[in-house]
Amino acid sequence: MYPAGIISVVVLIYNALPYKKESGKYAVRMPNKWNFSFDYYYASLVGLAIYVPGCPYLCSYMLGQRKKAVSKTKAA
Repeated sequence: MYPAGIISVVVLIYNALPYKKESGKYAVRMPNKWNFSFDYYYASLVGLAIYVPGCPYLCSYMLGQRKKAVSKTKAA
């Protein structure tokens, strides 16, 4: 399930990037009372940049957990 879920999330975020950039939805621009700026488009890019290289780690962790669970059921 993990590889299919990872691929679908990455494709959906990638397909939404032009809309996020064009609409500026969920973006907080300066100046404002908090002196803070946030852009959902760039946050999505950072998320993809972290998520994609982290996929092998997530899958290997999942397979390790699955091996532990299966070995416990075989031993019982």
